[in-house]
Amino acid sequence: QVQLVESGGGSVQAGGSLRLSCAVFGHAYGSYNMGWFRQAPGKEREGVAGIDSGGSTTYADSVKGRFTISQDNNKNTLYLQMSSLKREDTGMYYCAADFRGTLDPVHMDYRGKGTLVTISS
Repeated sequence: QVQLVESGGGSVQAGGSLRLSCAVFGHAYGSYNMGWFRQAPGKEREGVAGIDSGGSTTYADSVKGRFTISQDNNKNTLYLQMSSLKREDTGMYYCAADFRGTLDPVHMDYRGKGTLVTISS
């Protein structure tokens, strides 16, 4: 069983930055795909970024050039560096992990409880 614990959310002004972290417990890190998805109030879940076991990354068009997904295998931790934040980036951000090969964070097997990001103008 994999447990994912997110941290790093908060409230920032538009144009600011945040770094989200996801600590992974219960499985050898690096042997599966991971990602981040978000959900704004009243909206569908949206995949934000994914990273496979080889380190290849994917991003939603809405965050390309502003967000960077990375991982530290030694620390069993996944990161999401978010810059040039916009009000529309507001939402609950979830870390996800998958053993079946999908890079779509919304459909990954495991997810954390989320961390809230609020962007004000």
